[in-house]
Amino acid sequence: MEGGAPSPTPPREVGLNEDSRLSTRGLFALRAPLPKRTALVLGFVMPALVLAVWCVLSYGGLAPADFLPSPSEVVRGTLQLFLQYDLWGAILVSTRRIALAFLLASAVALPLGVLMGAFTPVNRLFEPIVAPLRYMPISAFIPLLILWFGIYEKQKIAFLFLGVFVYLLPVVVTAIRAVPEEYVQTAMTLGATRGQVIRTVLLPAAAPEIFDSFRVMNAISWTYVILAEAVNPEHGLGYMVELARTHQKASWSFAGLLVIGGIGLLTDFLITTVSRLLFRWREVNA
Repeated sequence: MEGGAPSPTPPREVGLNEDSRLSTRGLFALRAPLPKRTALVLGFVMPALVLAVWCVLSYGGLAPADFLPSPSEVVRGTLQLFLQYDLWGAILVSTRRIALAFLLASAVALPLGVLMGAFTPVNRLFEPIVAPLRYMPISAFIPLLILWFGIYEKQKIAFLFLGVFVYLLPVVVTAIRAVPEEYVQTAMTLGATRGQVIRTVLLPAAAPEIFDSFRVMNAISWTYVILAEAVNPEHGLGYMVELARTHQKASWSFAGLLVIGGIGLLTDFLITTVSRLLFRWREVNA
């Protein structure tokens, strides 16, 4: 415009291109959060690649069917297990066993871990007994558990209990000890008793870390349940895995693995969701 004020600079459009440029620039920054769309895309890349390679190898005849069944064969095998062998019932049986063992292990490990973390004499008393358990393969206890509890339900629950307990206990102890000492001293200065310090300071401060460890305990439980149910397999997902072995059905084995992995992911998602609901203040303070 002649003799007038210069034209204002048009506003810069911030859209998909800008988001892409920013996300690309910081894509490999250390521990940097990703845009939701980028994270979603990256989350599908590896599963899609694995599925593509699987299809090429199986449908292309590059791998024998008894070694690598095709995706369609696995789907048919899964449906066959559901319809003919009550796979849904097996899932419920294994889930019940894991839930019961997890509750029993938590009922013992949580209070004992709190006492060991809060009181040094208690820790010195129990540590020589519980510490070696962390280095012993849990599967080595199966012969003893069979002698003590037989080959039926009690043995399976005891095996799962032991598997969760030996990993959960040190997590609780470490979480209690990790609470800053100034929190404890401040509460004591204000007149709190030892019991009040445990209830109002140590437990609330350690609860998020303890609850997060449940994700690891969940993964351990679904791993050990197959070992537990391999002894006298009659019901549960371990029975389904044994069924695939005796019938020499690779598609059934793949189906069992995928079902177990899917259930594990679902329960992990549930634990993560509950953790976010219970400890929202962590996201606020992050």
